Parts: sequence; structure tokens; C-alpha cells
Amino acid sequence: MTGNLGLGSLQAEIEALFDAKLSSYSEDARQVFQAFVQQLNEGKIRAAEPDETQPTGWRVNTWVKKGILLGFRIGKLTHLPGEGSRQFFDKDTYPLKTFSVSDGVRIVPGGSSIRDGCYVAPGTTCMPPMYINTGSYVDSGTMVDSHALVGSCAQIGRNCHLSAAVQIGGVLEPVGALPVIIEDEVLVGGNCGVYEGTVVGRGAVLGSGTVLNRSTPVYDLVRETVHRASADLPLIIPEEAVVVAGSRRITSGVGKQWKLSVYTPIIVKYRDAGTEAKIQLEDLLR
Repeated sequence: MTGNLGLGSLQAEIEALFDAKLSSYSEDARQVFQAFVQQLNEGKIRAAEPDETQPTGWRVNTWVKKGILLGFRIGKLTHLPGEGSRQFFDKDTYPLKTFSVSDGVRIVPGGSSIRDGCYVAPGTTCMPPMYINTGSYVDSGTMVDSHALVGSCAQIGRNCHLSAAVQIGGVLEPVGALPVIIEDEVLVGGNCGVYEGTVVGRGAVLGSGTVLNRSTPVYDLVRETVHRASADLPLIIPEEAVVVAGSRRITSGVGKQWKLSVYTPIIVKYRDAGTEAKIQLEDLLR
């Protein structure tokens, strides 16, 4: 019965179960949750999706985030065997996601984990060891490189490269908060961190070691402006911006006296032919 739930009915069931905050859950509730997870796995529902009417270009689907949280309430701690000698102990509602060759996803041997309840599109490459958390959406042609993390509910576009040791924060709670968004054709350099609902616009390039969050302004040398998060909006990196890790001097107090500087990301240019020639090398790895 629950397997035939329409999207509207599924949303209503999930929100009712979430709001009820029960001490225990029936088998019917588990079946509703499993129908929900199947929709996440197939990419038919998302924690956030493009919406041109929104200032960020994205809309949060709060009911989807409620459903993900509901899974933690319903689940019971259990033994989840992995490949070989690996084993895990987690909620039984969130086992490892299963794949087959027909899914068209390259998962290179070496210790990667992908949690159930996320969408990983055909053509994605997963280099070991990496991790994709539940609620995430990773679109086709993207490479998730070694030691990279895609946090819960993060949305990753097409033909992106998350380089080695990249950390993409998720933002599962609060349910109304926008998760981290990496739009299409973005190159995220090694050891970068993107957190707190930051939106990285299509075609942007983040140089190695760049960290983006709500509290750090980004200085745009090309357009002579400063990009900041506000009370209502996250930090938004413009399309095709090339961002590098920089610093700015402290201009008052003992910081000035001691000649100290603080970290700040800097937009040094926007993508051009030279940038394109460098990132074309990424295609050889796919």
C-alpha cells in the first residue's frame, strides 16, 4: 500500500509522523519511511532544488529534511556489515547504499562509503576513500576525490570536481535552512571547505585551501565589491568566479600593532580561456 503512495500523500505521511514525535513506530511507519528513502535514492525528491523565484536560485524542501530526521528517530542501532573486514554500527534505517553496474557509478576500491538515502547519478566517479552522507544529491559527471566529504543534504551539480580532502558541509538542521549548494561545472580545489549553506555559482573555481562560510566575507577584486551572508541569505559566490585563499591586515588595536592579518577569500578573476585550459585536464580522470 505504501509503495503506491503519490508524492503528495508521501509528504503528508512524513510530516504527520515527524510532528507526532512518537515513542515507538509501527511497521506501517517504517514502510512509509522506506518509500521516502526510495524516492531519495532515485533523485525524485531532494532536500533542495533549483527555483528561479528565490533570491538564492534554490528552494529548501523542508518536508524532505523532516523525513531524513524521521529516519533517525525510527531507526534502531544495529550491526551493518561492510565489504571484507569492515563493519559498522548505525541506525538500521541508514545502511550503506547498494549499487550495481547498471547504475553507471564508478566506486573505485579502497574504503569509500555512501549512505542510503542519497542520489548519486550515473557517470559519477568516487575515488577512495570518500564519503557521501544521506540526503545528498550528486549529479552526473562529478568526481568526488580521495578523502572528500559530501555532507548530509548537500547538493552537488553536474561535471564538478571535489578535489582531495574537500569538505562540503551539509546543513540538515534547522529544516528550513538551505544546505550547501555546489552548482554545475564547479572545480573545488584540494583542502577546501564549504559550509553553512553557502551557494557556489555555476562554473566557479575555488583554489586550494579556500574556506567559505557565513561569517567570512569574500572580497571581489574584479567587481570591486564584497560578498557577504546576511540574516536572510547565505554567502553566494558568483558564477565563474575564481576564488583563492588570501588575507587582509588588521587595521586597529593590538592586531595592527603586531602587524597581524586574518584569513579572507578573494575573487581574483572570472573564468577565461586560461582557466579553461587548466581544468580541461580534469576530463582525463573521468
